[in-house]
Amino acid sequence: MTASAVAYEVREGVARITLNRPAVLNALNAELAALLADHAEAAAADPGVMLVIVRGAGRAFCSGMDRTALAAGSVDEPFYRHWIRGLNCLEDMPKISVAVLHGYSIGGGLQLALACDLRLATADAVIGLGATRHGLIPDGAVLRLARVVGLGRAKELALLNDHVTAAEAHAIGLVSWVCAPDGVDAALAGLIDKVRGASPTAAAHTKRLLHESFHRDPRAMIEDVVKAQNACMASWEIDEANSAWTEKREALFYPPKRHG
Repeated sequence: MTASAVAYEVREGVARITLNRPAVLNALNAELAALLADHAEAAAADPGVMLVIVRGAGRAFCSGMDRTALAAGSVDEPFYRHWIRGLNCLEDMPKISVAVLHGYSIGGGLQLALACDLRLATADAVIGLGATRHGLIPDGAVLRLARVVGLGRAKELALLNDHVTAAEAHAIGLVSWVCAPDGVDAALAGLIDKVRGASPTAAAHTKRLLHESFHRDPRAMIEDVVKAQNACMASWEIDEANSAWTEKREALFYPPKRHG
């Protein structure tokens, strides 16, 4: 039985999406893109999921486009439609998403990571784009990269196709943390604890409003901010936060509770 190109698991409020073509360093093809999008949408719709972790099986996170498939002409518009659907879902979902970059994390691998809210890289990660060298645009990065690292750095990465180390990526804000190759599980455990210490309702609204702040006049967003704050004030999480303050303990937002 052939293994799925993308594995999916939900456990204790954490959804794990794992690219699963290790023999080709998780290179992208149409099947992988479609499954990635389907699993991202499942995680987004699952009320029990607080955090989505995207990883790669084997020696790399993702080596980018499957060049064999590209040369054979099997990478066409349906691939890009699924790819865009998956990346947009990770970016837009009301859950926190994190990508774990290890080994080769280039081309589409970096594009996928940029669609996530946070990025953890191992010290041995090799990070970069490369699309223009292959006659393509880095479609998943060209719309996001400059917002993360600034226009000048984005042009260097996207036009010159240089690879950077994990340490260099951290220095320019491209990744949030760097850990030892054998330290991923410990780093993720700390991240999971932090996510569980934040109100899901407040985190979802905060993520959405941060994204919208790039597209709208901040003053024009005031009413939306007030509505979001009202939703937070009406949630069970605010009661838990207030109780925790009174009882001098940490608030517990997982497992989620029903309000009222």
